Formats: sequence, structure tokens, C-alpha cells
Amino acid sequence: MAKTAWNRRGLNGGELKCPIDTPFAARIASIPLLAVSAVLPIVTHSVSSETLVFVDLETTGGTFGVDRITEIGVVEVGPAGVTQWSSLVNPQQPIPFFIQQLTGISDSMVRNAPTFEAIAHDLLARLEGRLFIAHNARFDHGFLRGEFKRIGIKFQPDVLCTVQLSRAIYPAERRHGLDALIERHALVPAARHRALADADLLWQFWQHLHRVFSVDALHGYIEQVARRFRLAGDIDEDTIEQIPAGCGIYVFYGEDDVPLYVGRSVRLRQRVRAHLSGVKRSAKDLRLAELIRRVEWTATGGEIGAMLVEGRSVARLRPAHNRLSKARRDDPSHAPWTYPGAIAIEETDAATSARVWHVVDAWQYLGMARSLDEAAQLRAAAPEACFELSTYRILSERLSRGLTIVPLAAAACLSGEPI
Repeated sequence: MAKTAWNRRGLNGGELKCPIDTPFAARIASIPLLAVSAVLPIVTHSVSSETLVFVDLETTGGTFGVDRITEIGVVEVGPAGVTQWSSLVNPQQPIPFFIQQLTGISDSMVRNAPTFEAIAHDLLARLEGRLFIAHNARFDHGFLRGEFKRIGIKFQPDVLCTVQLSRAIYPAERRHGLDALIERHALVPAARHRALADADLLWQFWQHLHRVFSVDALHGYIEQVARRFRLAGDIDEDTIEQIPAGCGIYVFYGEDDVPLYVGRSVRLRQRVRAHLSGVKRSAKDLRLAELIRRVEWTATGGEIGAMLVEGRSVARLRPAHNRLSKARRDDPSHAPWTYPGAIAIEETDAATSARVWHVVDAWQYLGMARSLDEAAQLRAAAPEACFELSTYRILSERLSRGLTIVPLAAAACLSGEPI
């Protein structure tokens, strides 16, 4: 096909048009303050009917909440064609010299550029409801999410990382950076480390994948690595960020607050996120995520506590998606308790260094306490202990092997408290 030259009309908001196979290097020799709308025909085959946005940012550095955006480039792909948009952004802070050398974006270039707040609503209109595709997407999504949050706007698109996509499709390759993709797939770079040019490289990579793989094969790879937050009902990234990083349990609830699933993890926040938006979710996770409407969690201080709380919660809630433990021939209906009263098992939260005592009496888990005095009060306020098979299974062997415990009767005597 003969290549048609760009129709260049005005650098600020002008429309630039060319056929899809025109090399990007020929399309932009320099990136203006604002360059919007290069409307091109879409590729014949598409993995899905959803609109896609390929996004790249340049920033003053790599630290969320400290560094700021200096340039944004967006390639939007939809049924009507392809639209390109970019803007320099005034970061309202100096750009370090080595960043200026890397990107070519200087303080003088952004001095009269709009702030992020000035372009936020226009940018959101381009991104909202689209699959957000970026290279090392955590970086670009994290910076944009932070900037939108700064001005009171929630930004939570479904996200696809092309680094993870490349790793999934080409597992034998060791390098998956943009330079490696350029070399491996004969992509045509224009101005490396400029936002629109790098976003265009992702669009080129996307087209390459469509030429090489079938739609069904690509769909499978994409579903492996896409983070689709909207499957999680009312749960969003802000909710997940509130979940403790250390040991604990989580409970998923569905419509009408019906308990769906109880789980535990030594990395609680990471495990909940993996259920809802993980790179390698199982078919079970995908089905469960469609039903989830909210999540509750409890930090337990350690793994033993997580096991005890999980066992008690499963027994009480009987969630539909938990596999109930099978009865064993040697399961007792009761067992002798060899201590003079309740005991406390100490654990320390690796994430916060906070100490927690788990209170157990007569093979029943009574709960957590932040001190031995609080543990004694917890036992005193609890009704007579009843045998719990889940607690017996978790603790019987550990206690026989010498698990360190504190008898609460002895602790109370030492402190002078009544038992």
C-alpha cells in the first residue's frame, strides 16, 4: 500500500491523519504540547469488542506520591479507528537533570504546560471504561491513579501489562523491556522515552501479536494477565489497600450478604488481590469473583492464629465455596485438656511487630488479645468452653511437639489478678 503523508494542521489540538502502516518515525519528528486525534482504520481482528487505550507516561522519577507526571501519551483503539493524544504536563516541581537527559523533557518545556488538574477531565473521558494497556502497567496506572486521587477522582480501570503479556506469550525469552520488544518484533521507534512514541510502540506490538496468533489464543493469554477490578462487586483498589499486609483471614460475601468463601494467608492483602485481579487466576477464582460483593478481614498476627480464626469462621459461617474437611475415623468428639485452664499462644506480626495472644481453652479458640491481661479478661467473659474439632486438629500435634504457651492461670497469679 502506498503511504500517504500526514496532513499536519496545527500543533495544539490539530488533527493528524495517516494510514495504519505509516512508520511512526515519519509521523512525529517532535512531540508538541498537545497533539490529538490521528484517526486510523482498526486492525481486522480484535481480541474483544472493548475499546483499548495504550498509555505511557514520563515522570520526574519513580516514587509514587513524591514524583509527578511530565508527559502523557494515549493511543485509543476503538471500532471507529485509532486516536492519538498527548500532552506535556507541568509537574509543579523541578525535573532532575538525569531525567531531562533521558527523556529530553526540560523544565523550560513544561513551564507553560497545563497542570494535571487542568487536563484531568479530558484525559479521564479518554481513559474511562477502556482496557488500560501499558508497559510495566503498575507504574503508569499507579501514577495516574495517584494524580486523579489528588484531585478527588477515583480512577480504577481494568489493566493489562504488556510486560506480563510478553512473558506469558514468550516464556523462553529473558528480556521483555520495550527495547527488547523493538528488537525482537521489528517495531519502529520514534522517540524513545517520550510518552506518545512509547504508547505507539505498544500499539505496534499489539498489531504484531494479532498477525502472529489467533484471536482465541490471544484471548487466553490476555485473560491470564489482565487485572479486571470490576468483577469484584463493590470492592475496589482503595478497599484492598486497607487490608493488612501480614497474616490473617478474609471472608467474601455475595448478594444479601451470603458468606461465599473464607481463606487465610500470610500475605493477606496480596492474596485478596490475587483472587480478584491476579495474573494467574484459576477458573474457580474467576467464577467466585463474579459473585463477590464485599470482603471482611481479620489480622491475626501469625500463621497459627490465621489457621485458628479460619477454622472457627468456616465452622460458623459454612460458606458455600469452602471445601469442608472430611471426617476421619480417628476424629474425637471430645479430648482431655491437660492444662489447668485457658492458655495463650503468642505470635508477632511480621509486618507491624505487634504482639498478639491467641486464647484457647478445652480445645476451643476464644479469640485474640493484645496483652496477657486482656487475654485473661477475654477468658473470663467467655462462656464455658466447648470442644472444637478444627482447633483440636490444628493444635494437638503442635502442643505435643512443645509449642510455647502461657497458662493464663499462672499469668494471672503472677500479676496479682483474680483468676
